Amino acid sequence: MNDIKLSVFTVATPDMSPQQLAAAAKKAGLDGIEWRYQDVPEDKKNAEPSFWGNNRCSVSTRWDEGHLETFRYAAQSNGLQSLAVVPYLTCGDLAGTERVLQAAQNLGASFIRLGLHRYDRTKRFQELYEDQRTYLKQAEPLCREYGVKGLIETHHVTIAASASAAYRLVEGCDPACIGVLFDPGNMVFEGYENYRMGMELLGPYLAHVHAKNAGWSKAEEAEGSVQWSAGWAGLNKGVVDWTQVVNDLKAVGYRGHIGIEDFSGEFGSEELLQNFANTMGRLLE
Repeated sequence: MNDIKLSVFTVATPDMSPQQLAAAAKKAGLDGIEWRYQDVPEDKKNAEPSFWGNNRCSVSTRWDEGHLETFRYAAQSNGLQSLAVVPYLTCGDLAGTERVLQAAQNLGASFIRLGLHRYDRTKRFQELYEDQRTYLKQAEPLCREYGVKGLIETHHVTIAASASAAYRLVEGCDPACIGVLFDPGNMVFEGYENYRMGMELLGPYLAHVHAKNAGWSKAEEAEGSVQWSAGWAGLNKGVVDWTQVVNDLKAVGYRGHIGIEDFSGEFGSEELLQNFANTMGRLLE
């Protein structure tokens, strides 16, 4: 039996209701669901489904017990784990963080995503770093209290674009409470390091992995200068070598989930889940 399991982050399946998503995930052979935690804007509720707009598979920030029961039942009735609640928190928002932890505990989820400072040249890194460290140290006892781990994600345009940058933020925190979500797809845009080296550096803080892909293309060329831009690609069509990533995860003894978070639009939701399961199934054998 493989130690690495598969999940889906519902940001990638915006056209499905919680029950439809859970049934499709079960059919594809996945084990867990990471529930998107965000309100659908009023002006988007009648729009076409989209990742960050009218996403029909999202926990509302205004949840009550009855609302959460929809998501709990969808997972449990299909034999799946509610693995995570994944919000879009701001660094320092402890009240918001606790609210998400309460939802996660209610659903029996293992982790949430914590707020992370952006880096856009308007503030010095050292100032952002100190503020982020304070937030993580304050979030740690909350995570311990609720029995839910808080993760920061390797993400472009943040102060944790790489594994080593993320490690610097979480170093000294209790890895039972605070960890890192390793996202190689994001690291195509910014933050690439040798995957295995990054995993080894993170050690016990390596808590979850997201699967997607991206690539670079020429945006424009003028006056002898070439501009490049990165964009999303299908799981098997981008820069990330998922064979290498999976082999490196095995090498460091990773025993968590890999969760699909594909923004390429290559497949519809049901086909996306099946392609992910088929691809990872081959790599994990």
